[in-house]
Amino acid sequence: MSKRLMCVIAHPDDECFAFGGALALAAREGVEIYVVCLTDGQAATNRGTATTSEELGKIRRVEFAASCDVLGVTKHELLDYQDGQLEFASFSETAGKLVQRIRSWKPQVVLTFGLDGAINTHADHTMVSCFTSAAFHWSARSKRYVGDEEPFAPQKLYHQSTSFILPDRDPLMPAPWTLSLDIREVQDVKVKAFHQHVSQLPVFDKVKPFWDEHGGEEYYLLAAAARPQVAAREQSMFDHVIL
Repeated sequence: MSKRLMCVIAHPDDECFAFGGALALAAREGVEIYVVCLTDGQAATNRGTATTSEELGKIRRVEFAASCDVLGVTKHELLDYQDGQLEFASFSETAGKLVQRIRSWKPQVVLTFGLDGAINTHADHTMVSCFTSAAFHWSARSKRYVGDEEPFAPQKLYHQSTSFILPDRDPLMPAPWTLSLDIREVQDVKVKAFHQHVSQLPVFDKVKPFWDEHGGEEYYLLAAAARPQVAAREQSMFDHVIL
């Protein structure tokens, strides 16, 4: 069985801004990658050339696909939830959609945001963490979503963390990490992927000083695993994964 990773995000550009190093490294190692994005980012502050929210959503869908191609993503999907409103989505329905996709894709590793909402403390990021974490556990349970595909138990769940915070933001309380990834060899890929999001380039200009200082590593917490174990530092998301 091939190595498979599923990454669940809230907005187009999360795949590169938050997870680009991990995804690019995995792609170089031959891992099959599936990225699921819940919204098309219509509520973004930066609008590019769009004159309506609907137009911005269409633009960002194209940008998301282009970024995924640069990162080496095998499969990507963008759902139809409303940007900025994920806290009001049906928890059971949303988690169920992710359960279905986990059971179908059968990833050993699932990757998503932490509960802190990432460095911009976005509520959508927190909700994606909640939905995905529940789906990770529920996918394996025979009494959850009966009638869908057969239960499947992924082996590892990772939450994104960070080693720095942005100034002038609400308090950020990130999880301690168990995995630090040296992404310097794919840093250019991560930057190139972000530049596919032309409508959001003002964001890149704003965070570039922080990326220049901290961008050589990405940090993740092993939030759940298939076997009980002591929290310990790892070298790879696929350490101890059984194929």
